[in-house]
Amino acid sequence: MSLIDSFLARRRIAYFSMEIALRPEMHTYSGGLGVLAGDTARSCADLELPMVFLTLASRDGYLRQEIDSDGRQVDHADPWDLADWATPLDAMVAVRIEGRAVWVRPWLHVLTCPVGHAIPVLLLDTRLDHNEPADRAITDRLYGGDEAYRLKQEIVLGVGGMRILHALGFDIEMYHLNEGHAALLPVALLREHPHPTNRPSDGALHYDANRVRDRCVFTTHTPVEAGHDLFSYEDATRLLGDFLPLDQLKLLAGPDRLNMTRLALNLSGYVNGVAMRHAETARRMFPGYGIRAVTNGVHVPTWTHPAFVRLFQEIAPDWGHDPEELSGADQLSDDAVWTAHQEAKGDLLAEIQFLTGLAMQPDVPLMAFARRMTGYKRPDLLFTDLERLRAINRGQPFQLVMAGKAHPRDEGGKALIAKIHAHMRSRAGDIPMVFLPNYDMALAKKLVAGADVWLNTPLPPHEASGTSGMKAALNGVLNLSVLDGWWIEAWVEGVTGWAIGHDDQRHGDDAEDLYNKLERTILPLYRADRGGWIAMMKESISKIGPRFNSQRMMRRYASEAYLR
Repeated sequence: MSLIDSFLARRRIAYFSMEIALRPEMHTYSGGLGVLAGDTARSCADLELPMVFLTLASRDGYLRQEIDSDGRQVDHADPWDLADWATPLDAMVAVRIEGRAVWVRPWLHVLTCPVGHAIPVLLLDTRLDHNEPADRAITDRLYGGDEAYRLKQEIVLGVGGMRILHALGFDIEMYHLNEGHAALLPVALLREHPHPTNRPSDGALHYDANRVRDRCVFTTHTPVEAGHDLFSYEDATRLLGDFLPLDQLKLLAGPDRLNMTRLALNLSGYVNGVAMRHAETARRMFPGYGIRAVTNGVHVPTWTHPAFVRLFQEIAPDWGHDPEELSGADQLSDDAVWTAHQEAKGDLLAEIQFLTGLAMQPDVPLMAFARRMTGYKRPDLLFTDLERLRAINRGQPFQLVMAGKAHPRDEGGKALIAKIHAHMRSRAGDIPMVFLPNYDMALAKKLVAGADVWLNTPLPPHEASGTSGMKAALNGVLNLSVLDGWWIEAWVEGVTGWAIGHDDQRHGDDAEDLYNKLERTILPLYRADRGGWIAMMKESISKIGPRFNSQRMMRRYASEAYLR
């Protein structure tokens, strides 16, 4: 029996994602989208859902971030050895790109959950001797290169991935597209279902799209225009050839440019955003489509610090499989919760000292901001009024840790990183601040567990969901966030955390509200009312953990999207 044979006995749902965070050592992810896909896979294994996951091999990773002496991001490749974590399979398929055959080979990574259930993950690789030198690099760099390179990757993922599944013998019932990167997959399915009668070229679709929609699920993740892949039809025609007649492709993907989101919307029978507010925003962006809401969740055992794992195990032995059991966390003793938190905070402070040389204090409140560095995330909101920030710190000292990468082509994001470092240098003697380089899955685990306050400041409505605050809440870390994404659903002021600003379109006073919350509410509570702080920690765990987890999320997908 071959390694793959054990996964072929059941019909499966195929989950396609350009990136997926499986292990810190496997550099197949860039940020939240990939981390969510990894948590999805882990919960599928926990629940023994019949899934198979597909992604690109990404041998050179996304980027390894270095910060130079001027505080500027320097980008490096982040290679990893595929053979350390995956096994090559004896199958190859070809896709046509620019009129030539590009061969694709899958590698198998078996993701196993603690109780022994396993999920196959296929990593698609074009680094083969059969291919021309330029084609061997198609699957090397995650989100690398120009638009043509990206479209080649999406051909490999969508078309090549579907063909790989068929070649290996998988019986696929449904296809789940995690973002629009795999939107050429339903186009490949469409080609198999032309209308039985010959139709004139009258602007109508010549294929039975309903047959495809019955088998496709699409999750859109971004309300930001830049997050929706757009390609010129010149590039599409050059790379795809006659894969689908251009007039037909324009009917599905838009008249002016190949819009991968619109293509997926038109060919998927179940479409969802990743939070209730995001679904509302997506319906405004793409009117006429029935876009549902399935709020994201996180894999609870993965993101819970060992100190809290031990604590939860005492009160709810099955909490990892059934996070709903964390509803009883409000009954934990104050001493036990604080001791667990101090252990997690100590681990983070040790990591900060190791990476930067700065010794932060365990008894001083620590605020963390860690996510992709880009304009709409507003990582500089905290520094809007530097004198005000200094004054707050003089009266009630606090510490700050920040982390995050900017996309290699996001010059605005890189400028924000440099600006943050300039603030750090200017206030070196005032507020203890650090920026931790090369934010990744391993560092994220320490940050979400060890901070006291988790800061999130996006410009609404640009945060689709966000999941880092969910991970923080599992560890009793309190959220201080703008009312956007998932936080609108979880926020109970002064109970699960605090809001910045208002649930409307007025955001000019967000910085002032942030300062007021820090000065008048958060820092005084930490110093003067330890019992009140711990009570909020327990409420955060007991109210957020049972709901905002990937077990709940996958049960919803299974019942609403896959079994429809």
